[in-house]
Amino acid sequence: MGKYLLVYKNEPWLIGFALSLMIIGVLVLNSIAANLFPVYFLYLAIGLLLFIVFSQISFSIFTLFSNHIYVLSVLFLLLPLAIGEVTRGAARWIQLGPVTIQPTELVRPFLVLFYANLLASGKITIKKTLLAFLLLIIPIVIILFQPSLGVAILTFAGFAGVSFSLKYNKKMLLFTSLAFLAASPLFWLILAPYQKARILSLIYPIHDPSGAGYNSIQSMIAVGSGMLTGRGLGKGVQTQLAFLPERHTDFIFASIAEELGLLGAGLLILLIFLLLYRIIIVLENAINPVARAFAAGVFTTLLAQVVIHIGMNLGILPITGQPLPLVSAGGSSLIATMITLGLLMQAKKNYY
Repeated sequence: MGKYLLVYKNEPWLIGFALSLMIIGVLVLNSIAANLFPVYFLYLAIGLLLFIVFSQISFSIFTLFSNHIYVLSVLFLLLPLAIGEVTRGAARWIQLGPVTIQPTELVRPFLVLFYANLLASGKITIKKTLLAFLLLIIPIVIILFQPSLGVAILTFAGFAGVSFSLKYNKKMLLFTSLAFLAASPLFWLILAPYQKARILSLIYPIHDPSGAGYNSIQSMIAVGSGMLTGRGLGKGVQTQLAFLPERHTDFIFASIAEELGLLGAGLLILLIFLLLYRIIIVLENAINPVARAFAAGVFTTLLAQVVIHIGMNLGILPITGQPLPLVSAGGSSLIATMITLGLLMQAKKNYY
């Protein structure tokens, strides 16, 4: 039994910070959306179980089968388009008994793992870079067709993190930058009309206060009304009276800021910062270049997710429907994050 616990002794702080964020999430969700329970406990149990499972499997096994994992991930992404439930014009979810899963969230750690193995194994060449971009575009296009702009951004963020961890020569770096700039206008063309409206509403949200700008305005009101100590759990006006939309997922930071104030929101940000810091520690002590690239991709993915979520809650970034890792009620996001943390346990050198 002791040998199974060694991996957790190797990075106890990362586990502690993750569990602290989950506890805050449960407390706040019980206040603002008690109807989510007890089903949400099932997501928590699944997430913890998968964390334990993935933390006990050697990292080299996943890299060995990374190509197969990529193919299965792409096929899994196609499932919602065929058998998924359509909710508010989006086909992202698959119903499995009492739980609903979102394949776009669940495949994120595995795609990062694949890109890390592809790019960090061997020498970087233009041919390999072109292949990597092609294999990045395929899942991103599928995700955008569902549509899920937020997850598409996170998928690219993970790829970017992997790329930044590599040793490029100047010509390769210039080529990569130009390729991205050349492809970027294409993403605007495939965005859904409501996604374009959300981006444009960022410039002048009060132009359409009851339409595209509504979410942003209500979120800023909730954040501002919390002041220093907050109104108290269960006493937020915006959250309890449902003025704030998606208060348990996309706008949970605004809910926390209203009910727990600047102190509660500040504690949340501190815990997230400490979690990201521990991921950097894993990156610096990775078992091999592939594990290092994976940790870098995980760091940029979680950082982008946090920045986007808090940014749209503060009204400084467009609304992209992004949950806050380990805190929001998104069950698939929670499970994906726990799988990612489990993989990180094996990515770090064992000093015991």
